[in-house]
Amino acid sequence: MYTGATTRPGRDATDDVPAGRRRRHRLTAVLCALTLLGLTVVLGFRAADEDGPTPVPQLLAFLPWFLVPAWLALLAAALARRWLLLCWALVVLAGTGWFLRPYGPPAPQGAATRPPETQFRILTANLKYGAATADLVATVRRERPQVVAVQECDFTCTAALDSPALREEYPHRVVAGVDGGARGSALLSVYPLHEQAGVRGRLAMPGAVADVHGHRIALQIAHPMPPLPGDTATWRRELGRLRAYAAARRLPTLIAGDFNSSQDHAAFRAVLRTGMHDAARMLGNSRAPTWPARTTPVLGAQIDHVLLSRELVPVDGTFLKLAGSDHRALLVNVKLF
Repeated sequence: MYTGATTRPGRDATDDVPAGRRRRHRLTAVLCALTLLGLTVVLGFRAADEDGPTPVPQLLAFLPWFLVPAWLALLAAALARRWLLLCWALVVLAGTGWFLRPYGPPAPQGAATRPPETQFRILTANLKYGAATADLVATVRRERPQVVAVQECDFTCTAALDSPALREEYPHRVVAGVDGGARGSALLSVYPLHEQAGVRGRLAMPGAVADVHGHRIALQIAHPMPPLPGDTATWRRELGRLRAYAAARRLPTLIAGDFNSSQDHAAFRAVLRTGMHDAARMLGNSRAPTWPARTTPVLGAQIDHVLLSRELVPVDGTFLKLAGSDHRALLVNVKLF
């Protein structure tokens, strides 16, 4: 007796999908899984409060942009009907979103209107081997910061900073490590400076104590080596020295410069855990990129910072482009309470 169409043994729903489409779905699933695996590994190190080996530290600098491949993986998994991959993508998206939260506290309530003991502005700028010297000089004359922290200051930079006009405006200064490359740094001030031993590093990181209207404030330039592939140990070690400097402070302290690290790096968060606060975070700009300047503010990483001890609070701040530099400068108005 005829009971209807019969089915062949072993037939499943995928037999209704053309062979070419099945191959494309398999390839999509493999690419999706590899993408999610890479993102998961990096997020795992972030969750473990570790920076990991190359390429993890380099990728951590761009953690906010993990959302792009994660969303693409989610879409690809949905189109390929790979539900486990789709769930995996959702977990990666949730993890990335969790770590996008600002690290550290905002500025205290009412800080902008509270009368300070004293107030000053600091500008920090990486000049890319001195190439942005001319624009730095123009910016300093326009913005009139009382303290200027300069990294990658070469012979051209020191010559410009030594001009009679800038000598008159900034009579107090500490310059260190000047050569034809990225090693040199300079600290300029309208206030008297008492030079002190800076933090050791391959790139010069000078320090001083400023007498700001009768208040002693420790100033330190930061410029650790970047996490180069094959040599992340130097980067960790020099950030560790900056952490030790911050932990040993006895005065109101300001550390400014190119840290070559973001809030997603464990070595940088270790500096913050000594009680230092990121001015950009306190002003609500913890994710504003400073490098590479060519793609900011759309794409990049915030690796240039002004860190403040608890006695110092930022009132306002702005990121400035300098012609010739691959970093944006940071200008912060600081109060001492």
